[in-house]
Amino acid sequence: MKLYSYVVARDYGFAPNPFFGVCTLATCKPNIRKYAQVGDWVVGTGSRRYAVDGKLVYAMKVGEILTYDQYWNDRRFHQKRPNLRGSLKQAYGDNIYHQDPKNGNWVQADSHHSNSDGSSNRENIQHDTHSHKVLVSTDFAYWGGNGPVIPARFRRYRKFDVCCQHPGHKCNFPDDLVESFIEWVWSIGGCGCIGPPKEFDS
Repeated sequence: MKLYSYVVARDYGFAPNPFFGVCTLATCKPNIRKYAQVGDWVVGTGSRRYAVDGKLVYAMKVGEILTYDQYWNDRRFHQKRPNLRGSLKQAYGDNIYHQDPKNGNWVQADSHHSNSDGSSNRENIQHDTHSHKVLVSTDFAYWGGNGPVIPARFRRYRKFDVCCQHPGHKCNFPDDLVESFIEWVWSIGGCGCIGPPKEFDS
């Protein structure tokens, strides 16, 4: 079991998307999506931009891994397709990619990652599709902007800090730190989508 940690720089409920009873990481963080395996944990911590650094935004145990085409076609996740005229939860749907069966080109739904006129954003397509994997979890807790402060013992665990301090991610944690951290996450209580994304409060 590995733990992947990164900073949620922009908390819109898009990456991750914690709605409709399932937490999915389908865009951004292509390297985490590429290497994470079923049974691994992904945690997102708060950013200085929102003045919530050192707090936990979400934690998810990877229960299933799908390709973009599988995610797009799976009826379980049709409600995660974006609807920009719907509620905020619908507008920030992350089920936005599939490949054209005729030519294999990527199709990007009109979404948070598209251009403002609804056209495809080539830069986001190129970045997101570095990995075709979607991480899916039903064992998760998402606090958004109201997450708990991560205890100091996980910030100064020998030479390790569970919080990432750069735009990438961290994953080379010792097993005992990972186990203790996950035990703490579960000890907090609550599961599912507990609080709204920080941007929903703006």
